[in-house]
Amino acid sequence: MTDVFLTRIDSPIGRLELVADESAITALSIERNGALPHDDLPERTNAVLDAARIQLAEYFSGERTEFDLPVRPGGTPFQQAVWQQLARLGWGEAISYGALADAVGRPGAARAIGGAVGANPVPIIIGCHRVLASDGRITGYSGGEGVPTKVWLLGHERIGFAA
Repeated sequence: MTDVFLTRIDSPIGRLELVADESAITALSIERNGALPHDDLPERTNAVLDAARIQLAEYFSGERTEFDLPVRPGGTPFQQAVWQQLARLGWGEAISYGALADAVGRPGAARAIGGAVGANPVPIIIGCHRVLASDGRITGYSGGEGVPTKVWLLGHERIGFAA
């Protein structure tokens, strides 16, 4: 992992671990059950991760509503298309799985969309927490402690959802 950079930060939803190459963030993990994927590795920061630390702190304090960070999530062309649509959503905006399927030209593929949303390697920065069922319900969340983490993020952005 010599060309990989890593940093961890505390947040209201648990510790976050960010991984980057020399020019872009490639992963963000939210602590689950007290652990992060690379807890065994030492931190090694760079300018991209330093900027991410600042912007995430601003996001969690309510001072920042959009990120200006280079990201390079690895995934299939379908996943990339879904994540590009998610990246267009702003603070406080939500979309349904069906509407997201329509936006990527795959109407009726809401289940596949759900899989791509759940595989997002850069949550929060690419706001996968902003996707809800067509009736406004939360159907799950793969980051952190799951649904409670998503509820916190939605509340932080004042996005309403059905119980």
